Amino acid sequence: MIQGNYFEDNEDLQLHINEITDWEELVGAYEGDFLDAREYQQSGDEKLAMAPGNVQDAVDYYKTIVQSSGELAGTILSQASQAMDHEGLKYDNGKVGFPQPMVDAFESVKEAGIMPYATNRRNGGLGIPLSVQTMMMELTSRADASFAIAMGCVNLSETIEKFGSKEMIEKYVPQMSRGELVGAMALTEPNYGSDLPNVQTRAEQDENGNWKINGTKRFITHACGFDKYPSVILTLARTGKPESGARGLSFFLVEGKDVFVAKIEHKMGLHCSPTCEVVYEDSPAQLIGETGQGLVKYAMEMMNTARLSIAGQSMGIAEAAYREAKKYAGEREQFGRLIQDIPAVKKMLNRMEREVVAQRALLQEAARTVDRYLWRKERLLHDGMSDRDVRKDEEVRSWEKLANFFTPLTKYYISETCNVLAFDALQIHGGSGYTEEYDVARIYRDARITNIYEGTTQLQVVAAIGGIVSGMTANGNLRAYIEGELKKFEASAELLAVQSDFEEVVSLYREVKGDLRDEVAFEVVQSAARFIMGLLVERSNSRVNAQAAAHRKELVKAYNLESKALVQANLIRIKNASVVAQSSAQKEPAAV
Repeated sequence: MIQGNYFEDNEDLQLHINEITDWEELVGAYEGDFLDAREYQQSGDEKLAMAPGNVQDAVDYYKTIVQSSGELAGTILSQASQAMDHEGLKYDNGKVGFPQPMVDAFESVKEAGIMPYATNRRNGGLGIPLSVQTMMMELTSRADASFAIAMGCVNLSETIEKFGSKEMIEKYVPQMSRGELVGAMALTEPNYGSDLPNVQTRAEQDENGNWKINGTKRFITHACGFDKYPSVILTLARTGKPESGARGLSFFLVEGKDVFVAKIEHKMGLHCSPTCEVVYEDSPAQLIGETGQGLVKYAMEMMNTARLSIAGQSMGIAEAAYREAKKYAGEREQFGRLIQDIPAVKKMLNRMEREVVAQRALLQEAARTVDRYLWRKERLLHDGMSDRDVRKDEEVRSWEKLANFFTPLTKYYISETCNVLAFDALQIHGGSGYTEEYDVARIYRDARITNIYEGTTQLQVVAAIGGIVSGMTANGNLRAYIEGELKKFEASAELLAVQSDFEEVVSLYREVKGDLRDEVAFEVVQSAARFIMGLLVERSNSRVNAQAAAHRKELVKAYNLESKALVQANLIRIKNASVVAQSSAQKEPAAV
């Protein structure tokens, strides 16, 4: 892997920190009235010592964290990644062994203090908005996707912080912030993957009112903990009748010592990320929140955060694929010249660059929508407003709708395109890329899971399509967002052409009936993604320096021209699907 600071060698990521991000808006949303800094002045609580007291302090603090993440990712994690991958994991009678290079890297990151990025400062975390967290996810995933998952599992402390009791928070969250406990998310079962309302693992109370869980969970990442650090497993289990569906499920915390890891999966990629099958036999459990809310409230919110995390992971893998391909193409000679100068290869590299810029713009915007609603919601609840009244707050409602659209859209698009870029990177490496000598082989293997786990692309399309259909009505939330953002810059003719075609796609989709709506939903969501990403890059170009803007203008022009061709093709596909459906209906024999 390329060695160096992965933040300082990434001009586009630096532009987001230094020029593109509206820090007044973001810091205002997250830090509010800088209560942590004011409390530190009064109490001297060392946990709040790094809390910023103004916008510039906050930006400097966030940037320092990102720079440190880039340094660790590019000089330690990336240099250990191949050795980690080749050694892999060892399983023996319920215990999982990790490769020593990964253990050493974990200790380095733990010692640096940047591991608890999603946890509140009061519980030992960094206390940073999601927009900054996604940058850290990207940087770590560029170095090694398996390691990024281990860090993400430590940050499941965020869920305990949100929904656990005071005693639960005090006992577990500070330990997780120190990297001494690793979280796991136990939702799926051998017979129930995405079909979570039907999971059958059961939780019952004994005569003393204590909860015990029985059942089996599958595909549970880091249920074994990490090396010497044990796990806490956030477990979805049925407390209602077997047929009670989603409303019969509750959420529990189970300590890793009270379950048995029956096996780990032997996977195509992510060789250092333990995917466990876990057996519960009268395992002691602590209820999180209220019974019956396990899936509909707690697990769903945890999954939404996880989906954006996978988008960040996909972003890092895509960046790694592009960087490794560009490096190889700039060194490899064929036919008397560097292969980067061969038109077919140059075309691939140019497309890869356009895609990583557009993907990063989408990822940061998705994080922005979450930051805009989440922290206002948390603040209103902290001030004593009821959950019901918070839900009625117009700002919370508006941004939450956008977040519920942007999250699946971002997870779908970046994970799919991550796979395309990994494919292209291996192709540029040629036969050498098919060997394990080059890191691109691992990148290619690791990329393949991103559009599968935490909800497949097909499920993300189902989650996003409603936000387009309702959001693009005359008074819809998405339409208002688009119109508002277009007022912030002078849109190019190419972008406006894509917008026009996208509008036609939505209009045509409204006329589609029955099962055909599900069949062509992908084309609608893909069209939305391409238009919005072009909009976001053009908007960002109005905020950057002249030299960067000139280069990015060429990138986004080519991107929008590709989008126009793609969206017009989607129009044809939807029309053709409608014709085929009508023809098939006419051929069906009349009912007797």
